[in-house]
Amino acid sequence: MKGFTRVALSLLMLATALSACSGDGDGLTLYSGRAEVQVKPILEDFRKATGIKVSARYGASAELAAQIAEEGGGSRADVFWAQDAGALGAVDEAGLFGPAPASVSSVVDQKFRAPDDNWVGVSGRARVVVYDPRKVPAGELPDSVFALTDPKWKGRIGLAPTNGSFQSFVTAMLITVGEPRTRSWLQGIKANDPKTYPSNDLIVKAANGGQVDLGLVNHYYLFQLQSEIGPDKVIARNHYTAGTDPGALVNVAGVGILKSSKHQADAARFMEYLLSEPAQRHFADRNFEYPLRPGVPTAAGLPPLQSGQGPAINLGDLADLDQTLELLRQTGLL
Repeated sequence: MKGFTRVALSLLMLATALSACSGDGDGLTLYSGRAEVQVKPILEDFRKATGIKVSARYGASAELAAQIAEEGGGSRADVFWAQDAGALGAVDEAGLFGPAPASVSSVVDQKFRAPDDNWVGVSGRARVVVYDPRKVPAGELPDSVFALTDPKWKGRIGLAPTNGSFQSFVTAMLITVGEPRTRSWLQGIKANDPKTYPSNDLIVKAANGGQVDLGLVNHYYLFQLQSEIGPDKVIARNHYTAGTDPGALVNVAGVGILKSSKHQADAARFMEYLLSEPAQRHFADRNFEYPLRPGVPTAAGLPPLQSGQGPAINLGDLADLDQTLELLRQTGLL
């Protein structure tokens, strides 16, 4: 099935290890690709506001998307909250989402929701170049990620090739510029001997500590480090590449209601709550993500999303990772 990668399907065997509530009681059952520390406060606020209890099953978004596909019309999930649009696109492509309520889809810009309105983004994250200003003067910052194949960056770049956000970024590159140019870019990056890490936050810490000069990450990890150790101890900075550059991809965490849910009205209320001003302020102020409800301000110090920022793609197409993973293996980055 297009959109479900071999990696995602193989992760089904790990389903029994997922942290879970049974979902057999009253209330909603949420499959959450977002971490419990990010989700639990929202669920508690929703319960207080509506009286509706939400039981959550946590796991990686790809695992949960594959599990929903396996469960099909008998899924115990009422709502799927994914870390990235690709996982949402995979479930939608399988025909397992019903339409989002108009009260939800009308709030979110078209580029941050499914073309069929079966899922909607609730918070955004932009790809950035995090850098050490002690080693990379402002005048040397690249306007495009394609500039990073220049030999002058050899040994200076940090990457997380096994991380889903990096793979989504490469998929966006494939969609926008095609396989030959994407392959050439990956080969150029490999030739520049990047330092690899398992996660974005470690790249940001490496840039802050002088272990790498720059790295490719999501924007909010820098702000989270500032919150963790204090702004005065964070030297690293974020740099946004220009315009529709693949390095400026804006992905979303988002939600969809399972067509098989027996709690459609409560699920719609949950989606509405995630796009309410209190929840959107939580995403902005606590997680340092981009709120997707118009009028909700971003966190202090975070530049607002610009019109036309990032490649013009259907975010649901980021589900199709097979070619991306094969290219990463062929070029030696996986």
